[in-house]
Amino acid sequence: MNTLQSRTYDDLTVGDEASLARLCTVDDLYAFSVASGNLNPLHLATYDGDGDGKPEAIAPALWPAGLVSAVLGSILPGGGTRIRRTDLAFHIPVVAGDELKATVCVVEKLDKGEVVFNTKVRRVSDEALVLSGEVTVKPPEHRIEIDTLKIPGLVVERHRHFEALLARATPLEPMPTAVVAPEDVNSLGGALLAHEHKIIDPVLIGQPEEIKDAASEIGADLSGYEIISAESYKAAAEKAVDLVRSGRAQTLMKGHLHTDVLLRAVLRSDNGLRTGRRLSHIFVMDVPGLPRPLLVTDAAINIDPDLETKADIVQNAIHLAHSIGLDSPRVGVLSAVETVNPHMPSSVDAALLSKMADRGQITGGLVDGPLAMDNAIDMGAARTKGISSPVAGRADILVAPNIDSGNMLAKQLTFISHAEAAGIVLGAAAPIILTSRSDNDASRLASCAVAALHAQAIKEGLNG
Repeated sequence: MNTLQSRTYDDLTVGDEASLARLCTVDDLYAFSVASGNLNPLHLATYDGDGDGKPEAIAPALWPAGLVSAVLGSILPGGGTRIRRTDLAFHIPVVAGDELKATVCVVEKLDKGEVVFNTKVRRVSDEALVLSGEVTVKPPEHRIEIDTLKIPGLVVERHRHFEALLARATPLEPMPTAVVAPEDVNSLGGALLAHEHKIIDPVLIGQPEEIKDAASEIGADLSGYEIISAESYKAAAEKAVDLVRSGRAQTLMKGHLHTDVLLRAVLRSDNGLRTGRRLSHIFVMDVPGLPRPLLVTDAAINIDPDLETKADIVQNAIHLAHSIGLDSPRVGVLSAVETVNPHMPSSVDAALLSKMADRGQITGGLVDGPLAMDNAIDMGAARTKGISSPVAGRADILVAPNIDSGNMLAKQLTFISHAEAAGIVLGAAAPIILTSRSDNDASRLASCAVAALHAQAIKEGLNG
């Protein structure tokens, strides 16, 4: 039901009752904090508010009280109601994950057009009393209808999926990482930040004086870090590859050099890191409001991939999805349409990739296409188009037709939808952390965490 109708003073009778149930989530606590200005760390899921060494995520007392207000303002009496007085007692704390039920009941109608409600909020799981008391309200003088579909939605700009990835990567042994040319503030700072979080154990390769200048600019102490001198970007990239081949490093991290210089060293015919599979770039994206991480590929390496290259792109993405905890990822191969059009090569490639997966030429995930962006990611759009598929509406991986569309999609999610993006290149004998100069600390840290999880999967023989 999308329309709510209020009741006037004359419509109300002693004994009238209404209820509303609501799950308290971590995002609710962040939204309440921002809206109210209450920054008490007791109420924020990632903070320790009382010094006991763990976050509390206790809801402010006015959050369950807000449920009472929601019943009064939305249901009984409904729209137009004004609260005059409250007398509430708070009995037990509410934490994120609790489901509450707020109930209001008319107990008295006062002569001056006000109505007294008895109020209770209980925890659904055990009926424990959270809040009780009385609220006096002024009901609306006229019945008011409100269309709930016209109320703006709210998305909390929190990157919980990256928080989960960092939590999974932190207990691992720090990953030996060859950092190529960390000769600017951003690339060096990202490597040092990941080291502080015990995700990587960096070996810095490049021109020592420039690396030290960058460290001085950010106030970093490089004592204890291994620095290998290289007089050019080409030499630094080749020395980094040599470290991986010798087993001293498990992954590469791009610093202040062009991507093609690094990849030429990776793909050199002698002593490179070729595997027989094409390299491809994958963004792991944490999009606020989405219930899962979203992988976008290829947005940085393959300019106009043919069918064979796209098959490797899909397989690389599936392997990475396994490494970050998606056991059977759903792969949506994108086109502008969701039906095969012989004049639109991307739709033909998408259909062929789907069939290749059916025949076992691509393994480990569910592949479907062609899918347009809307029906790949939104279940409502998929249903409207009549698409019945285990992938449509809930894709974990989006495969773009070419580098233009992939890069635009990733940048739109980042700069318009406020997503954070971790970038990694797969297809070589070791994952390559590919960061951009515009990446912030969260993205750089997440990129290292994703690479660490994939390197661990390779080490355990779970992926390649």
